[in-house]
Amino acid sequence: MPELLLELLSEEIPARMQARAADDLKRLVCDRLKKAGLAFDNADAFVTPRRLALVVGGIPDSTPDISEERRGPRADAPEKAVAGFKGSLPDGAKIEKRETDKGEFYFAQVEQKGRKTEYVIKDILGGTLNNFPWPKSMKWAECDLPWVRPLHNVLGIYQGKVIPFSIALKSRAGKRAWAESESNLYDTELPLTANNETRGHRFLSPKSFKVKDFADYKAKLEKAYVILDAAERAAVIEKQAQKLAKAAKLELKDDPGLLAEVAGLVEWPVVLMGTIDEAFMELPDEVLTTSMRHHQKYFALLDTKGTLAPKFIVVANTETSDKGKAVVAGNERVLRARLSDAKFFWDQDRKQTLDSRVDALKGRVFHAKLGAVYDKVQRVEALAGALAETCGADATDTKWAARLTKADLSTGMVTEFPDLQGVMGRYYALADGEKPEVANAIAEHYAPQGPGDACPSAPVSIAVALADKIDSLVGFWSIDEKPTGSKDPFALRRATLGVIRLIIENQLRLNLTKIFDITARGIINRVEPAVPGATGHIGKVPEKIIESLIPDLLSFFADRLKVHLREQGVPHDHIDAVFALGGGDDPVRLLARVEALGAFLNTDDGGNLLVAFKRAANIVRIEEKKDGKHYDSEVDEKLLELKEEKNLHKELKSTAPTIAQALKDENFHEAMGQLAGLRKPVDDFFDQVTVNCEDEALRENRLRLLSEISSALDDVADFSKIEGRDK
Repeated sequence: MPELLLELLSEEIPARMQARAADDLKRLVCDRLKKAGLAFDNADAFVTPRRLALVVGGIPDSTPDISEERRGPRADAPEKAVAGFKGSLPDGAKIEKRETDKGEFYFAQVEQKGRKTEYVIKDILGGTLNNFPWPKSMKWAECDLPWVRPLHNVLGIYQGKVIPFSIALKSRAGKRAWAESESNLYDTELPLTANNETRGHRFLSPKSFKVKDFADYKAKLEKAYVILDAAERAAVIEKQAQKLAKAAKLELKDDPGLLAEVAGLVEWPVVLMGTIDEAFMELPDEVLTTSMRHHQKYFALLDTKGTLAPKFIVVANTETSDKGKAVVAGNERVLRARLSDAKFFWDQDRKQTLDSRVDALKGRVFHAKLGAVYDKVQRVEALAGALAETCGADATDTKWAARLTKADLSTGMVTEFPDLQGVMGRYYALADGEKPEVANAIAEHYAPQGPGDACPSAPVSIAVALADKIDSLVGFWSIDEKPTGSKDPFALRRATLGVIRLIIENQLRLNLTKIFDITARGIINRVEPAVPGATGHIGKVPEKIIESLIPDLLSFFADRLKVHLREQGVPHDHIDAVFALGGGDDPVRLLARVEALGAFLNTDDGGNLLVAFKRAANIVRIEEKKDGKHYDSEVDEKLLELKEEKNLHKELKSTAPTIAQALKDENFHEAMGQLAGLRKPVDDFFDQVTVNCEDEALRENRLRLLSEISSALDDVADFSKIEGRDK
């Protein structure tokens, strides 16, 4: 089976870029193969810290022959248009003028023989690699090619033969460019020309070797201490780590993100276990795991009680003659140094209360136009107090927790480990003797930060988390720093979804319009900020700012709520039907309405009534357009002749107030149930009544009756937004 094999050997590719690079290589090459008319059976991309590889199987020997007719411009078109058409044709194309029902046009008959695949691939690979979309790239030595790290070799084989292509490296100083970091191993020829050679592990098997196809390539790499597949490397790491943990009667802490990252740091994983000094085990678990995970890429271990054990797993990229003893000792030494710093911060930070650190926030900028972190804390404290009752929280505890939320930013521990902000605040608050609910609110006020993050459920935590996010949203809206397109530097979309989750998951009945108004006035009318050099007030026209700010922010919330509901599997047309009625300042009410609508439409009555509604709406729309007038006035009961139209009118009149009361009471399922009762009279009407009858007075009256159907349903939802079923 014809097969393409490509490998790009370079210096270490950052782990965070590897998966995307493999996907991009596969996508770009495969898309160009398809565009060239080259079908294939399968394609797979692989990546290690030092190599990016692609194999494509089942490629034909040549592109298909082309035989097609192309129509050009009119015969009397400008000369430039005709010349452009002729210039777009391949050599040998036959051109003629031909009469059509739209006039005389140029036509060309194109007959083109297929090209050999190896030459097509040559063009495809050269173009792809010289324009590869790395998030960040570099140039090295005297080369002009941008690549993530210096390239050292290109392996390119098709059907067992080397593909005749080069990457256009431009040397400004000579023929050879030296890779200084690996000068003891090899240097790089310019330009890089494809060959059938590669190299194994940097230290365990640095010599080059030839390969003939993918199976040979993968097998020889493994003998040369390189596991090509990242998933296989991850599986090896996990298996070896589990084995070591089991032998020590411990359990490996599940961390799929770290596992994937470490698999991108090694080509030949060797898993070892190290020991944490007992003196450091008094540190909070989060400090230990952060030091190990983020800085050293170590895996944590748990004992039989589920608490952190004084052991860690480290993954080396090489085998050593001493079975890893020196590697473990070196990593223990590095971890000891990091944890010594952490223990120093832990001991020193607790000598000062959180409350005493609040004033230090005056010198920490939140935003030049919004003041210091201290200013934000003051605003959040006031807003949290206003939200406390609605959240079921004690106002005094809530305001005190809000005051302390950012105090840990001034601690040595958070300065060293920024990821622990909030977490350390909780520990320090408990050490100060604060109430557990206050301490927990400090830890949880950033949550939820993503779809997988737990949402606070304790009243004080809810109020403080809401206040913090709403203050940021209204603040940045007030200075016109809103998200644009894909740019959201202040993570305002995430903050909005956080507010939505806090409200929905805790069933809070908040009037967002009122809350935004309170927050905006607190920001716009604030005193001069504590940050030296900050710009002071936003302005002295708060009403003008608030009038435009609140509707715009509510609209943004509505859009994010739609996204949230769609991610939960709610049909987009159900969402649009409810949102069209407004009321976006109460997410819980909107959600209840959407759920009730979905349940109603999933019933037989709901589905059939939707069909009838669309039929009625279409008839009225068509007749109004034809007649040039609207049929939304009152029905004349004297003109109702048939029992079906009389019965329908009676049911609509009696149902309308019941539906209105149910909607007022927020009993949306009851409102939907009342709508279901209209199905039979509506069906009977369409079965027995001719709307467009000869009597003009009867016709107009029946059109008004159809309009009443739409009006009755529109009070519940905009049914015109719903994608209906055809009868």
